[in-house]
Amino acid sequence: MKKKTIYSIFLILTILVYSCKLPDNIDPKNASQVAPDAIFSGAMISLVNQVGSINVNTNISRLLAQYQAEVTYVTESRYNFSDRQIPDTYSGNLYRSVLMNLKDVKAQVAAKPETPSFPAGMKKNQLAMIEVLNVYTYQLLVDAFGNVPYTEALLGATNSRPKYDDAYTIYKDLIVRISQAITDIDPNSDGFGSADLLYGGDASLWKKFAATLKLRMGLRLADVAGSNSSTIVSQAVASGVFTDLTEGAVFNYLGVSPYVNSYYTEFVLTARKDFCPTNTLVTLMNTLNDPRRASWFTLYSGAYLGLTYGKQGASSYSKFSHFADNIRINPSYPVILSDYVEAEFLLAEAAERGLGGVTNPATHYNNAILASMSYWGVADADAAAYLAQPGVAYATATGTYKQKIGTQKWLGLFDRGDEAWAEWRRLDFPILTVPAAMTYADIPVRMPYPFNENKMNKTNYDAAATAIGGDKASTKLFWDKN
Repeated sequence: MKKKTIYSIFLILTILVYSCKLPDNIDPKNASQVAPDAIFSGAMISLVNQVGSINVNTNISRLLAQYQAEVTYVTESRYNFSDRQIPDTYSGNLYRSVLMNLKDVKAQVAAKPETPSFPAGMKKNQLAMIEVLNVYTYQLLVDAFGNVPYTEALLGATNSRPKYDDAYTIYKDLIVRISQAITDIDPNSDGFGSADLLYGGDASLWKKFAATLKLRMGLRLADVAGSNSSTIVSQAVASGVFTDLTEGAVFNYLGVSPYVNSYYTEFVLTARKDFCPTNTLVTLMNTLNDPRRASWFTLYSGAYLGLTYGKQGASSYSKFSHFADNIRINPSYPVILSDYVEAEFLLAEAAERGLGGVTNPATHYNNAILASMSYWGVADADAAAYLAQPGVAYATATGTYKQKIGTQKWLGLFDRGDEAWAEWRRLDFPILTVPAAMTYADIPVRMPYPFNENKMNKTNYDAAATAIGGDKASTKLFWDKN
């Protein structure tokens, strides 16, 4: 997979310290305005830090998707969102650190006059790239909560108590926005250059990222009556989705603190031993003789052994498999926002559903699995042997297409908690472990609203809770029909 690295720390410092001589009445230690390139980089870093976080105060999606099990403290595994006010931090990070910064950089870019060094094509590309990240972030919020502040969001003191917009209405608007961004991106013009920490300013890859995001949203709407999902899929495919591993939206950390992956922060810098891989994941992979195990886990007594999800009490970290060193103690371990593996699984499902003119579900299914194997360094022969097993091969694997694709996609989305949790809710596979003594009656299908909203924005909170059928973890989102 193509490597992208955080090198913008030097860019940001250069931008902020742009002159040693300042006008009178200017505080040299507090910038009144930060350059748009630096804000764009900062917003991107905030987004991937949130998506990639394994800190239970910030993002428990890997627990919700049951890739990770907590070793000693199982409160979050049993879906207690309130003790740490996880929804408040989750939404706060996305609204405050990502969307507000994107709003700021968008305003600066829009107001910046065109010059020979900042031509119209470059300006248009920058605005479109900002929009892609806006859409990505709002989709995360909708997929977590349902109805969320949208049209009245990001107004600050002008409106500190925003209304909540209908989730489906937001989705439809996001599709309009991502479609316009795809149209606006010109592969022959520059973007943010070195401030673009995903693609280094390569507009053609941003266009593919945007098209794949649109494809994702089209399939998310596949069970929603009247959503025009087939047209959305067709348009996304025509725009050009990811076609190989080198194109994915994959963020690689610099590897020097604080620009390190969350695993490294938790397991190395703070020396915690809070997580093991789940028995849900490891047992399935053992059953299928999945060769990715060696890239994901360590051995315990010569075998791969997962920790029972949500198990009460003092489980011993030393008595189970751990996440492999390339994940757990690798400061540069990447965060994947979207990639070719995801695109091919989406196309497999589109083909099964007869959406967008996509055909040959087995081919796309195979492509997705083989691409995942390649990404994790599995030899071609081992990948082919895995795919040939009756329990994996598309023609013979157990169940409907939702079970076949859902199970293998869950494996292919490994360590992408937000997206894996969303697709599990939509496809209903694989079968996850229901832990004992849960906070809720079943595995959550949405995140409760931020707890401070009931105090700070009560009227709009109450209206939103009523509109979705109750602010409960068991309230299904509009696209979760089964």
